[in-house]
Amino acid sequence: MELRLDKLSIKKIKTMNQTKKVGILLMFAAVLTLCFSCGKKQSTSVGTTEDYSKIDIPQFSADSAYAYVKAQCDFGPRVPNSKAAKDCGDYIIGFMKQYADTVIVQSFSATLWNGNTVEGRNIIASFNPDSETRVLMAAHWDSRLWADHDPEEANHHTPILGANDGASGVGVLMEIARVFKTKACKQGLDIVLFDLEDQGSPQWSDVEIEDQSDWCLGSQHWAKNPHTPFYRADYGILLDMVGYKNARFTKEAQSMYYASSIMNKIWDIASAKGYSDIFVSEKTYPIMDDHVWVNQIAKIPMIDIVQNDVSGSFFPYWHTLKDDMEQIDRRTLKIVADVCLTAIYSGQ
Repeated sequence: MELRLDKLSIKKIKTMNQTKKVGILLMFAAVLTLCFSCGKKQSTSVGTTEDYSKIDIPQFSADSAYAYVKAQCDFGPRVPNSKAAKDCGDYIIGFMKQYADTVIVQSFSATLWNGNTVEGRNIIASFNPDSETRVLMAAHWDSRLWADHDPEEANHHTPILGANDGASGVGVLMEIARVFKTKACKQGLDIVLFDLEDQGSPQWSDVEIEDQSDWCLGSQHWAKNPHTPFYRADYGILLDMVGYKNARFTKEAQSMYYASSIMNKIWDIASAKGYSDIFVSEKTYPIMDDHVWVNQIAKIPMIDIVQNDVSGSFFPYWHTLKDDMEQIDRRTLKIVADVCLTAIYSGQ
């Protein structure tokens, strides 16, 4: 039996009235109990080494990752069909071409919740292309067209900068791309930067898309049309909102259902490295994010490292105009990268 947890998304909870919210949360409790006790069986593992302190990983620069986040934000909001999106996309592509063995730009058209057609570009950077064992890492590089959760209603139709929600994950992956070339690794690595992730129906809209397919348009396209025929990866890690100075990453339900062994291993690594204050062992509600389509369509077990707490909220400035560089913390960026690089290099 497949649990359609994607229909129980926090993005929708936030638009419900309080009565409906209580009912949904009670339903979540039952679903989560089932999910965590009898999730999909999958044997994929990120490695067998338990003493993670002995894993030799390349030196990740938090200052560089921070600079890459800022560079994206300096273009302005990376919203669909904008000059900022074109220029920032070109910047990321040029950067990846300096370090990756191959870079593929996957252009596509998509229809938003309001019927408007927009253009998108997924950016795929591959390393060690001949390796049969592969790791998929991903983030989204667009920013939201509407600040629909801003405390000021006058701002609800204004694009956000998306320093944390979007640029932080990309910044981490750009630095991982740079350092991955400095130390040999038997694993192949594919970095996929999805476009048009954050353009779902805004809070002020009356439009409701039941399966939430108005979100994560780039990952839907890629999952149906991978950059290489019959593409497979051993596992995947999605990074979303990974730069906040008080971040707490929890075990999100979709990730636990589709890829529990991977998520548990990542959290074990974080604990062994002393990061239990950031990677906390709490099980939280399922959310709609790019990993959903990668799991369901591409059939690649993928987890989501995302700030998502038990109250059903993301970081405090989610989808507001305050999602800017003031919210980005170098320590958080480095911790996320340290855990991910340890997972990759322990899999040799």
